[in-house]
Amino acid sequence: MSYLVQKFGGTSVGDLERIENVAGIIASEVRKNNKVIAIVSAMSGETNRLVEQVKKTSPVYDGREYDVIVSTGENITAGLLAIKLQDLGIPARSWMGWQIPIITTSMHSNARILEIKTDNIEKKFFEGMKVAIVSGFQGISKENRISTLGRGGSDTTAVAISAAFNAKRCDIFTDVEGIFTTDPRIVKSARKLDKISYEEMLELASMGAKVLHTRSVELAMRYGVNLQVLSSFQEKIGTLVCREDKMLESRMISGVASSKDEAKVTLSGVLDKPGIAAAIFGPLSDSGINVDMIIQNVSENETTDITFSCPMSQVSEAEAAIHKASKKKEISFKACVIDTEVAKVSIVGIGMRSHAGIAKKMFESLANENINILVISTSEIKISILVEQKYMELAVQVLHDAFELDKV
Repeated sequence: MSYLVQKFGGTSVGDLERIENVAGIIASEVRKNNKVIAIVSAMSGETNRLVEQVKKTSPVYDGREYDVIVSTGENITAGLLAIKLQDLGIPARSWMGWQIPIITTSMHSNARILEIKTDNIEKKFFEGMKVAIVSGFQGISKENRISTLGRGGSDTTAVAISAAFNAKRCDIFTDVEGIFTTDPRIVKSARKLDKISYEEMLELASMGAKVLHTRSVELAMRYGVNLQVLSSFQEKIGTLVCREDKMLESRMISGVASSKDEAKVTLSGVLDKPGIAAAIFGPLSDSGINVDMIIQNVSENETTDITFSCPMSQVSEAEAAIHKASKKKEISFKACVIDTEVAKVSIVGIGMRSHAGIAKKMFESLANENINILVISTSEIKISILVEQKYMELAVQVLHDAFELDKV
């Protein structure tokens, strides 16, 4: 008997009817003689409700107590699912993070997993348990306090559990059929991928694709965990996220990602001297700003313009960090111009390593539609651009068509 890990997100366990549906999915794997470890999220909207309760209680709060509160949603789901499986005659029990235990750092609300002990769950399987239902998103710190893993925490729990138990696969159940070539809400002809490499999935996740969180993909890549993304509402094969060597042939481009959560910041008239980039981006890093794309113009009269992008939610902090550095005389510039009416569009594909002319095709396709490119950044398997936000959906459609992603 092999271990199989299944993770069910908030939409999949959104109410009692859906929990019953999930129990049926798990039961089918038990009948195949799999030892199932199910990771569950809180019911859809429950975590947000709990966070609001904390904020209404006090605008300043102890992170340790915050974790105690927001982790309860997953426990409720785990208990309800265990009861339903028992009702179906399947020996199952719920497990909270501290009972396993999943040992984490003490960075409350954004903890990192240090170790997962397998003995307690393995013992119960030996005694006849068929399903272990684990509350996702949580663990216990070395100080013996409940901790939570932050955004995408249940996905991270599922992958970490898969690695610890050497599971044959980790199935991530969501409300979509798998990974698509782009957002089907933007491009009707978007196609579900059968397979995608870890590297491609990591790039798509970081560029705005929300099916998997980057931390879980990084973990899967590190430990070689085979991920499958599939729907809990349809009995269809999903998308396998795996090593590149398991893919028969590298597609030139696998997908197009887009995000409106971007802002462009331009510092004009920056005194061009050695160390100026460090003087600008050092304070931004110290303030926790996630700088993405960077471009520096050619120097003229000993000054230059430097442009970078960052998440919309961090614009105020970025502006404050820059002006603080300016007041300390660490940097000098004439103006700081912020543009929030931009969007990021990216093409991703491991085939870029072996195919020439991809950038040319991308830029020509956009030029033919009069879409102006504001900023460009590249990696080995990705090209990202900033465009005016009003052209984002058109740019996605144009690139999806240009690279014929609707075709198998």
